[in-house]
Amino acid sequence: MKLTLTTACLTLAASTTFAQTTVQSCDREITFDAPPQAAISNDVNLTEMMLVLGLTDHMVGYTGISGWNKLDADMRAGVAQLPELSEQYPSKEVLIGADADFFFAGWNYGMRVGGEVTPETLAPFGIQVYELTESCIHIGEKDAASMDDMYNDLRNLGAIFDVAERAETLITGYQADLADFLASQPALTAAPRVFVYDSGEDVPFTAGRYATPNALIQAAGGVNIMDDLDKSWATVGWEAVVERNPEIIVIVNYGEVTAAQKRDFMMNNPAFADLDAVKNDRFVVLEYVEATPGPRNIQAVKTLAAAFRAN
Repeated sequence: MKLTLTTACLTLAASTTFAQTTVQSCDREITFDAPPQAAISNDVNLTEMMLVLGLTDHMVGYTGISGWNKLDADMRAGVAQLPELSEQYPSKEVLIGADADFFFAGWNYGMRVGGEVTPETLAPFGIQVYELTESCIHIGEKDAASMDDMYNDLRNLGAIFDVAERAETLITGYQADLADFLASQPALTAAPRVFVYDSGEDVPFTAGRYATPNALIQAAGGVNIMDDLDKSWATVGWEAVVERNPEIIVIVNYGEVTAAQKRDFMMNNPAFADLDAVKNDRFVVLEYVEATPGPRNIQAVKTLAAAFRAN
């Protein structure tokens, strides 16, 4: 009885201090009467957003990481108390079975358009969904990817979980840190042409204007050679890459094919011999968690900015 009474008092206290809050999630408005208490995040970058906001006490697990990525020491420590409920995209049954009340995911980040796990399919089970801002392009129109997408997600999560001040402090700190670093860098004589190589040999999978690397490259002073690709992540022909002749190639490191193997493929293929990036061996590696929306975008911009200015 004592435990029940204590729980009831805590619940009452939370309900009296938390003002009902509404946030925009893609094309929906979602309203919360209290912070979620059984949240699940999908993917390494979204999970890290939850971690930096100190929300593990509100979580019952995470999904979609080990099927593609390995956790580094910081992430392993951060999620040590939480189970991975699904190595890849979770099924509806997994989320329901965990008694989740909140799912932080995105389109192609744990949900597929027309799939079994969507805000609409989870709503009848009391599971509210907040959608990653970058991913909204898959269900409607949005502006090109920008650093503000990630800040927007942190700010909205802060509102949802009643840690708005913590979120604003983080955002302000990230912005100041990045501004100070970029101000310390020498000016570029011209924006370098950059190609993002995610994966694929027959055809490359790359970042268009709606994918986060487009924003990272722009913030660092470069230009994505595929910034006119009206997509998020998509395949293109190698002919277009050769024609646009990137000066720098950004490799996204994850999965079974290593960054070194991707570099070797490009360096040793005669079709790419005349690319400026290949001739000058100018490759930059970003980890998946740096190239997708999340706190490590700040370090990613720094890495790119330094590489763009290196001889």
